[in-house]
Amino acid sequence: MSLDSEKMKALVIFKKKLEMKLEDLEAETKEVTTMLETVNQILLDKGFKRGDIKEIPQQPKEALTTVAVKEKTGIPSVQEPENVIPLKTLNEEPLAIIYVEQGELHVLPDESKSFSTNTPPFNNFLVERILARMQEKDSELVRMGELTPDKMFSYNIVREGDLIREIVIKNVDEERFKELRSSLRWTFEKMYEKMKT
Repeated sequence: MSLDSEKMKALVIFKKKLEMKLEDLEAETKEVTTMLETVNQILLDKGFKRGDIKEIPQQPKEALTTVAVKEKTGIPSVQEPENVIPLKTLNEEPLAIIYVEQGELHVLPDESKSFSTNTPPFNNFLVERILARMQEKDSELVRMGELTPDKMFSYNIVREGDLIREIVIKNVDEERFKELRSSLRWTFEKMYEKMKT
């Protein structure tokens, strides 16, 4: 192979790497934009005005973390006071957000969709097979003296009639966070599919 064709091959490989890097950056930009919109919406819902948001002093860049970092480490760390993780369908349709605040997970279903506790697989999968089993496992550990009651996994489903307004989950470790995130997304996606039919 001539020197020119070796250079051409190297350039083609380099071009592919640059294209992949650009795709990754575009995906991350889209994700950060979505998170920013969600955080702004939460602030507005809680009574902040846009002017109030601008008055809050900016954190130094090294103190900020991205979702990509959180996804690698699992559950966001205690030093991060507030974190928002969007749950979406494969078609990017919003389902819910997981709002992490002081070690608690607040799952807030998308308000444009009326998710009911009666829609499968909410009760038979998410509540009975995931949440209740995690709570039962920790109850057993408390009973055996291997876990203190204040560290026990617990959950509360906030309802308005049959509609799910919020799921509050306490004492979640990294391993459980990954399982919960996946289970929540799958459950809400299946519920959404049933609602559309």
